[in-house]
Amino acid sequence: MLAATVRVARDLDLAEECVQDAYVSALDAWLRQGVPANPGAWLTTAAQRRALNAHRRAATLRSKLPLLVVPTDAADVSSFPDDRLRLVFTCCHPALAREAQLALTLRLVCGLTTAEIARAFLVSESTMAARVTRAKKKIAAARIPYRVPSPGELPERLDAVLTVVHLVFTTGHTAPAGDTLLRPDLVERALDLARTLCALMPDEREATGLLALMLLHDARRATRTAPDGRLLLLEEQDRDAWDRAAVEEALPLVRASLRGGRPGRFALQATIAALYTEAPTYAETDWRQLLAVYDLLLAAWPTPVVALNRAVVVAMVHGPAAALRLLDELAADPRLAGYHYLPAARADLLARTGDLDGARAAYTEALEHCDNAVERAFLAQRGQRMGRPPHTPG
Repeated sequence: MLAATVRVARDLDLAEECVQDAYVSALDAWLRQGVPANPGAWLTTAAQRRALNAHRRAATLRSKLPLLVVPTDAADVSSFPDDRLRLVFTCCHPALAREAQLALTLRLVCGLTTAEIARAFLVSESTMAARVTRAKKKIAAARIPYRVPSPGELPERLDAVLTVVHLVFTTGHTAPAGDTLLRPDLVERALDLARTLCALMPDEREATGLLALMLLHDARRATRTAPDGRLLLLEEQDRDAWDRAAVEEALPLVRASLRGGRPGRFALQATIAALYTEAPTYAETDWRQLLAVYDLLLAAWPTPVVALNRAVVVAMVHGPAAALRLLDELAADPRLAGYHYLPAARADLLARTGDLDGARAAYTEALEHCDNAVERAFLAQRGQRMGRPPHTPG
């Protein structure tokens, strides 16, 4: 809705206001007249009409509005069949700082709240709100056009666009907050965008790797929770129930992403997912090969989250004590403050060394920073296995 309304409004803030007004109108109209056959089309039309009316009322000011216009070249439009993808490329303009590109796109294209985006970037909500505001002002001040970039402009924006699509997927794959583990709408949106990118840029190995990565993770969708809603770890999942069609589509894409030179971060992550997927059982995973790929990934993308995931694999190769030493180093990284997966990993490793008191304390710490109900229930249950139940914050 927002992407379609931007084409008429030619201004991001006005488009957002029109979309919100359309929802308010629907609450009244649908109660009186019933829900229309196509609610999405009704809302989009209502939002676009409001945008047109706003322009009519302020015709003399139109020239001062940000020039977010639709390209007139029909071929240009057909090459980007998804309005959302066009908006992604607009928001990922190189005139914006990378953090602003990603934050603005997640806010506008995905509809994530500022709090949800802040969790994804491991920063405070106020910091993220400032980034979004600055990005909008930059688009207006620089008069960045809402158009399909030329072929020569695509490469410099591609990494940011891929990062956005990946963040959309990860936010849907494991929701930062709420009562459910999954947000299928975001997962499907990310997959659609990734497929469009691959069709648009078939020779870009990182786009291929990203699609493969998401397909392999989503192939496990039906097995990630038990019938009672309990979270199931990878080693507990029924591999026979994984989506084999998705796996069979993804594995050739993984191989394609590795051809032609040094692999990028998405190709390497897809390789990691493939190693987990192709193992007959969790115990039979090739942990040493997995660690070797993680070493490459950490060199290509040296982030604390990658280092944390690598430490989990180190535990399988060299034992939990070696992994705990790595976690001690990561605990000093301020970017992981409040990241509940760090104390959760520590709790599991401490339990494997026999330190049940330490594990219980670590599970309590993880609970203090976790907002997803399914994950909270899992952490609480794990903590209870350590003896005295951990305190569960309200």
